[in-house]
Amino acid sequence: METRKYGNTDMNVSVLGFGGAEIGFQRASQAEVDRLLGSALDAGLNVIDTAECYMDSEEKIGKAVSHRRDDFYLFTKCGHASGFDAPDWDVHMLEKSIDRSLKRLNVDHVDLIHLHSCSLDILRQGDVIDVLKRAKEAGKTRYIGYSGDSQAAHYAATCGAFNSLEISINIADQEAIDLTLPIAREKGMGVVVKRPIANAAWRSKERPENTYHHVYWDRLQELRYDFLQKELQEVVAVALRFTLSLPGVHTAIVGTANPARWRQNAELLEQGVLPSEQIDAIRRRWKDVANQNWVGQE
Repeated sequence: METRKYGNTDMNVSVLGFGGAEIGFQRASQAEVDRLLGSALDAGLNVIDTAECYMDSEEKIGKAVSHRRDDFYLFTKCGHASGFDAPDWDVHMLEKSIDRSLKRLNVDHVDLIHLHSCSLDILRQGDVIDVLKRAKEAGKTRYIGYSGDSQAAHYAATCGAFNSLEISINIADQEAIDLTLPIAREKGMGVVVKRPIANAAWRSKERPENTYHHVYWDRLQELRYDFLQKELQEVVAVALRFTLSLPGVHTAIVGTANPARWRQNAELLEQGVLPSEQIDAIRRRWKDVANQNWVGQE
């Protein structure tokens, strides 16, 4: 699988990464997680991304692949209290949360910790950033970053504190392409994209029951890209290649319950970058249709 140098870090990341949210929220069994992660690593993925609030995702990942620690880069996120008797973004809670994540993941350090979508106001106060800096100094993480979107991500890119950004970019979410991505490239930041295929919201003819998919489904009803009428795998290929063709994007996090999906997605990417005329058409359609409320989605 293609790898890309992750900004100014020493990491060379696979263009596809494993997203740990789904295994937590869908209550996957440990045996299922073992198979999923084993197949992902065997297919060439070398990025595993999770968070403290993804139910028991960290624990299951730790049990599944800590014995293969040299085969992948491990990313997690912090910020939500998730069981601690403290408010989100409390600095003392954050320190405890990072230590808990390391214990759950069965490691003494991770490669990257992202602040998990805190507001612009909290970022500007600086206390939460200082917690991550101290964790880096203590050897608990090699790099630090911010996961979020819109103006908060823009600030995170410009403030100079972070090595990495985790942002949403896809055919139905393009604010970051102009607002944040150019700054991240200029600063030499690594960029991991979440929701890279817009949660495949186009698959449903009716508005999905899952409210997490509603914004993208609504937008796609207005965008009406021609390629959405094609077979599922072809649409996935266009959507994924669009995201990964954008300069400054290094890896895209995909979640799945199907161990075979990794090789299928890798095969889709063997077609290479999306032709420039197709990228331009998708961008033009977005600019023609999107309104000021179509901001980046968490």
